[in-house]
Amino acid sequence: MARNRVRKGRPLDGWLVIDKPAGPTSTSVLAQVKRAFNAQKAGHGGTLDPLATGLLPIAFGAATKTVPYIMDGTKKYHFTLRIGESRDSDDADGEVTGTSDVRPTDDEFRAALGAFRGDIMQVPPVFSALKVAGERAYDMARDGRPPDLPPRPARVDRFELIARPDADHAIFEVESGKGVYMRSLARDIALACGTVGHISTLRRLRVGPFSEKDAIPLDKLLESAQEAPASPDLLRPVATALADIPALALTRDETDLLLHGQALGLLDFVGRIPETGPDGIVRAMDGERVLGLCRLEDGWLQPIRLL
Repeated sequence: MARNRVRKGRPLDGWLVIDKPAGPTSTSVLAQVKRAFNAQKAGHGGTLDPLATGLLPIAFGAATKTVPYIMDGTKKYHFTLRIGESRDSDDADGEVTGTSDVRPTDDEFRAALGAFRGDIMQVPPVFSALKVAGERAYDMARDGRPPDLPPRPARVDRFELIARPDADHAIFEVESGKGVYMRSLARDIALACGTVGHISTLRRLRVGPFSEKDAIPLDKLLESAQEAPASPDLLRPVATALADIPALALTRDETDLLLHGQALGLLDFVGRIPETGPDGIVRAMDGERVLGLCRLEDGWLQPIRLL
């Protein structure tokens, strides 16, 4: 007779935002945080390269259902471009592949930035987790078989030069959507200005509704959990991840129907329907409690993810 597998650890629900240091992978940070809380289930909301620092949201329990909405949210970065030296990984962890004596002026950088804003096509770094014929691109690159990756659509909302410490370095601020590679932006803005370059430092400052003020340094969390598991009081509510999605208030009867998986006619919501984006997704609310996510389509409120 088969036995149900019992999960180890505490059943926790909520979000924690870690300020990741340079060095460890996002997967390593996730494992350390999960151990610190002795949590049954956890996942992270968007990978950061080992070289990168900054916001790494960690989802516990029911919050893992909302990870896609964090990953789809706007992200904000600062990166430093090292001018005059290209690397195979497009960041400082890679091997040098070329050099250039050309040092663009600030005005030349600013003139080139416009081509990288809005909806663009971007070639990912060969050291990325994309799959090519079933293999990870970074595994192929490490084996000396770097793949020829095709351009992919990307959305860059903001891309600005914010500082120029010296001729060899330029600091940029970027706000972007899902799947935009900062290493590719750094590589390509250098090429557009007639030189080569790579990222020497990268920091993520915002992920969806989370900002630096919400973050806890990894070392501080691990220190606090040396004697006993970290306190659940540190976790933010599951619904925090959905704060940017328009809210729709439901009555008690509507809540009961929705929680039984039934679609509700939109005629019942006249005067209550909020403005939505093109996807028509709303956050269904029972008072202050988030029930889940629904889509407004074809005259109905359709449940798509209940919490």
